[in-house]
Amino acid sequence: MEKQKYERPLIKKLESGMPNKFGTRTGYQPTTHIENVPVKDLIKKYDSPLFVISEKQIRNNVRKAKQAFETRYPKVQFAWSYKTNYLDAVCRTFHQEGSWAEVVSGFEFSKALNNGVNGSKIIFNGPGKSDKDLKMAIENNALIHIDHLEEFYSIRQITEKLNKKAKVAIRVNMDTGIYPMWDRFGFNYENGQAWDVLNKIIRTDSMELVGLHTHIGTFMLAASAYSAAAYKLADLAVSIRKKYNHEIKYIDMGGGFSSKNTLKGAYLPGQDVNPSIDEFAEAITSALINSNFEKGHLPILILETGRALIDDTSYLLGTVLSNKRLSDGRRSTILDAGVNILFTSFWYDHKITPAQPFTQYTEDTVLYGPLCMNIDVVRNNVNLPLLNKGEHVVIHNVGAYNMTQWMQFITLRPRIVMIDEKEQVSLLRERETLSNFLEMESVPEHLKTFDL
Repeated sequence: MEKQKYERPLIKKLESGMPNKFGTRTGYQPTTHIENVPVKDLIKKYDSPLFVISEKQIRNNVRKAKQAFETRYPKVQFAWSYKTNYLDAVCRTFHQEGSWAEVVSGFEFSKALNNGVNGSKIIFNGPGKSDKDLKMAIENNALIHIDHLEEFYSIRQITEKLNKKAKVAIRVNMDTGIYPMWDRFGFNYENGQAWDVLNKIIRTDSMELVGLHTHIGTFMLAASAYSAAAYKLADLAVSIRKKYNHEIKYIDMGGGFSSKNTLKGAYLPGQDVNPSIDEFAEAITSALINSNFEKGHLPILILETGRALIDDTSYLLGTVLSNKRLSDGRRSTILDAGVNILFTSFWYDHKITPAQPFTQYTEDTVLYGPLCMNIDVVRNNVNLPLLNKGEHVVIHNVGAYNMTQWMQFITLRPRIVMIDEKEQVSLLRERETLSNFLEMESVPEHLKTFDL
């Protein structure tokens, strides 16, 4: 007799009322207000599409993350990941909450300086630092995380010219049981690359080795991987102290913590299964505390958390342009917000709710954006009520990367507003206009006129 396949028991809540052939009603309520501000009022004043950020939620997330780590470890410092969302208002909110700046380009470094961050509290990561960028970082006493040997040699040459010592760390990649392993960045722990560059740094007079850094991946779903990484960095730091009597001041565990978004192809919703900030904190701090650091010699723990602190603070408001039936009979709805401003729709099945009350009748729907591109799919399949032209939707958890990786493609990028803790709305970024692009273009004289 063939063994039956096991399926775990599942309790499913039944909605009252008669279902139609597409199933029961959507299992969530409409999002008519954000921080008590009506969605329809936001769209009326600032147009659609529109990004909306909650300052209150940002501050709540930072404070919760700090509590998770600081109650488990004595010396903790957060650094805001500029590439995740480098709007000045967002960055300054994090800085007000005590976060340093973590940047990966000269552009972001300059932005952090412009925001008033002291250079000594800017962490400079990334594989693409130019000599000009490195010079700026050294002059401003930044913490430079060396990514490859060419960078090491550049720093040495620049410091000799400036007659100034650079504060450096190295980025270490390693096997933490997560595959594919991120070995593109930094120096490998297992094959000796990390020790090779550490020996070079300590034996030169132009650099001060102050830290060790790793960033093991993105949207990590296993907190245990951070435990393995923390153990290895701790072992490296202890070995450096034994060999050179040199103390590492900080261990930087990078970012990569998952938010509550649901990855495409995931079986269960992200909010139910993705690790919490407390799980990441327990894994990292336990590994460091249980390592071989001598009493009184624990390094500062730096965290470059981005996505997990910003995703759920932001929303994208959109408007229905039209409905139509696909050739296979499926319902499709076209919105005025597409993948050019919602880059993460390629990664996530974003939660999407109507912005007005709806009936119990729902249908599986494909949500498209307005672009003349077949890949402009906001959701491949989502159960929604029948939305009419001119009605609005709210796309949730869009705070990370969408406002930095968005593109001016076919349509102009929209406004961004922030709702503060007093429920007042401020414009953070104006909508783009044609003149924004014309002022950066020039036309050769012989192309200025034509006759059609």
